[in-house]
Amino acid sequence: MIDAMPTDDAFIEHRRLLFATAYRMLGTVTDAEDVLQDAWLKWHATDQSTVQHPKSYLVRTVTNLSLNRLTSARATRETYVGPWLPEPLLTTPNIAEDTELADTVSTAMLVVLETLNPVERAVFVLREVFGYTHAEIADTLDKPEATIRQIAHRARAHVQSRRPRFDTDTAERAHVTEQFMSACAGGDLNALMDLLAPDVTSWSDGGGVVTAARRPLYGPDHVARWVLGVLAKPTVAGVELTSAHINGELGTLASIGGNPVAAFTYDLVDGRIQNLRFQVNPSKLKGLYLDPGTVA
Repeated sequence: MIDAMPTDDAFIEHRRLLFATAYRMLGTVTDAEDVLQDAWLKWHATDQSTVQHPKSYLVRTVTNLSLNRLTSARATRETYVGPWLPEPLLTTPNIAEDTELADTVSTAMLVVLETLNPVERAVFVLREVFGYTHAEIADTLDKPEATIRQIAHRARAHVQSRRPRFDTDTAERAHVTEQFMSACAGGDLNALMDLLAPDVTSWSDGGGVVTAARRPLYGPDHVARWVLGVLAKPTVAGVELTSAHINGELGTLASIGGNPVAAFTYDLVDGRIQNLRFQVNPSKLKGLYLDPGTVA
């Protein structure tokens, strides 16, 4: 297991970077950890004395393993029950304070990255998130540098055209989050509707396992009624709502008996919630248990 690796291993030294790379490539904590396990096995099956640059070697290994997994995952996601959302990940408050870094791990960004093909996603993550040169990426993906430049340009334009606009005022976000939790806890339909933008859209990911809307919901009335309806079900009796830093932004964590059962993330535009994402699939909540200081 990875936890049993010696502390002086180069893999341990770069583990956080490797996880961050795999997570942004795949959008799931489970797959990212599987990739790291496979990368560790490859690393320890290699004659490490022949590796001049362990960090580059490991990033290349993780990137290519992620590419292989992402290619097969795309076919699986085509038959996914209801909307597919990334796995939420607890992050430290200092990530939220770094607007640029928070954006790269935000749920909104991960959703946009899903619209790229696997190679475009790899190039975008390595170039725009981690600042690798085109030459370094070309070496990692074994492609001509000119090709990488073209892919990088295309991927950047694609992401910029689809990246949602949102407010970055942390105080405003904290205020709206508190109001959101209060309205939900009190079952106050009008108060919740007041927090939602006129063109609000809500996505919920239950994976066909638990209650979730199979299609996006539109408009304050539909979204608010659905959220309160879910929270009023007997199966979520005793649910506790708390604010938490999720994917680099302040969001809402729903727990029962101290165990996370759902995560609300959203985009805040002009002081109102515009895109609300509700992750409730039990198999996609692992990132809510991880130590925020060891990931992203």
